[in-house]
Amino acid sequence: MRNDARTFRFCRSKCHKNFKMKRNPRKLKWTKAFRKAAGKEMVVDSTLNFAARRNVPVRYNREHIATTLKAMQRVAEIRQRRERVFYKKRMAGNKERQREANRKLVAEHSDLLPKMRGSEKKRLEELGEEFEEVDMERSQSKVFGQQKIRQKALVGGGVEDEMEMDD
Repeated sequence: MRNDARTFRFCRSKCHKNFKMKRNPRKLKWTKAFRKAAGKEMVVDSTLNFAARRNVPVRYNREHIATTLKAMQRVAEIRQRRERVFYKKRMAGNKERQREANRKLVAEHSDLLPKMRGSEKKRLEELGEEFEEVDMERSQSKVFGQQKIRQKALVGGGVEDEMEMDD
């Protein structure tokens, strides 16, 4: 209750505490106000009007209650359908944007991608499909006692060995 006789009701203590700290609900990402202000939820829709509270007492009538329940179910179905359409429209270009971002990332860091295995190359050759060999040198160290063998993958598909001796 405020000095001007305005009363506030909160759904949970988290909301009440944030209200006391004078935080703006439109700037807190978890609030309904933020979602509506940011265009993440439907704001103008006729199905939202049915959710408003009506404190008008009505005399009990079985038929009236039955029709009301049917109408509530129908409104819920319509609202779900409209929310799905709204979500699809909002997310329309995200897949393509994500693909472009992924392509850019692969192009920038192609040196980190693994080379194709020999078994995969043989399988592709048997099927008659073409494959692209990545043009990069790769060095692997194997230690056998005091020797190190370095292998460099060649562009033509072969492997070149170099021996180093550690003392």
